Amino acid sequence: MNKCITPLESKDTIFYSKKTLNLRGNVIDLSYPIVMGILNVTPDSFYDGGFHNDEMRLLEKVGHMLTDGAGIIDIGGYSSRPGAREVSEEEEMKRVVPAIKAIMREYQDAYISVDTFRVSVAEAAVGEGAVMINDISAGSLDDKMFAMVGKLNVAYVLMHMRGTPQNMQTLTGYDNLLSEVIDFFQKKVHELRAYKVKDIIIDPGFGFAKTVDQNYDLLKHLNYFRLLNLPVLAGISRKSMIYNKLNTTSEHALNGTTALNAIALMNRVSILRVHDVSEALEAITLFKTTYN
Repeated sequence: MNKCITPLESKDTIFYSKKTLNLRGNVIDLSYPIVMGILNVTPDSFYDGGFHNDEMRLLEKVGHMLTDGAGIIDIGGYSSRPGAREVSEEEEMKRVVPAIKAIMREYQDAYISVDTFRVSVAEAAVGEGAVMINDISAGSLDDKMFAMVGKLNVAYVLMHMRGTPQNMQTLTGYDNLLSEVIDFFQKKVHELRAYKVKDIIIDPGFGFAKTVDQNYDLLKHLNYFRLLNLPVLAGISRKSMIYNKLNTTSEHALNGTTALNAIALMNRVSILRVHDVSEALEAITLFKTTYN
């Protein structure tokens, strides 16, 4: 059942927020937050690198995530962890496209997002059934991306980052972090609208060209991103902003992830991007029980 729009969320106020996505002709209601499950098909991702390169294990993982309640599966073939090595376009394509083919063959109704900043990979992924492009560079690493998204009429995750995964952590100087990131999104959304892109999701880019303390500042002020009137995605799962603060490792950062996901939910994010789907759904269920 769709939630009624309250006066605070009326289109006549700056706090109105788009609450639906069109995925493969189906309208997805975001008034109840959904979970995006992370599926890395890379050998060097910070948490699960190499584990899903075998097709049987990949399909088993996807099956578990869908059963646990993932609304979207996000497939990435290029590790974007700080300092990750460069991956050729051909190698990324060889990782991503067969994975999507296998998933769509086994789970035809699954909604697949492709985590890439390259037009060629994105286009091939959509050709195999992907319905969303998750671009860490917001079009800055391939200037044809926005036009292609508009042409293919798919959903687009617009993430804030400076530089590249190889040098982004040297680019953390801001005069006013929150103001600059919101201004970045306003300009990028304007560009996307010019290309007739309808379904845009905002990702503040935790861990991308931001210090640990800057990440927490953004998390604290996530509610401000509702000014953009678009769904907001929080990608915090098992990141160094958690395990560095807790003096642990990514393998032991699930409890911290759940705590920060709860804070993100209190700031009205629409999508949680996570490695651990069932735990994120539990957080959503308890959040909605408390605040609905």
